[in-house]
Amino acid sequence: MDTEKNHENKPTDKPKKAVARFKPKAIKSQDKKTPAKRIKRQATQEQLDHPLHGIKLVEILESLVEHYGWKYLADEVNILCFKHNPTMKVSLKFLRKFKWAREHVEDLYMDMVKEERYQKKTKE
Repeated sequence: MDTEKNHENKPTDKPKKAVARFKPKAIKSQDKKTPAKRIKRQATQEQLDHPLHGIKLVEILESLVEHYGWKYLADEVNILCFKHNPTMKVSLKFLRKFKWAREHVEDLYMDMVKEERYQKKTKE
């Protein structure tokens, strides 16, 4: 009877464990499973009706900077990345990280859009 050996390479009374040896079954072409397709989530009607649906944060910030400028944004939202050496990259990173700041910027954008619509109506 074979016995296991301990760390000092001396035999012990425990019998060796039997190693199961088996041959894997041949996989038939029918047995192969194709990966499941990812199902895209469909937007709800509430999401589709939201005025900011489909507008990227980059587009929002670019249009605000073009319309108002960095100084106005710094006064309105009070974010250091708008005040000191403002760049799009740093501002976007900050806005994606902090929800409260993004909400303020989105509100400013909504106000700007409403203001532009109002001006178009009064000109006509």
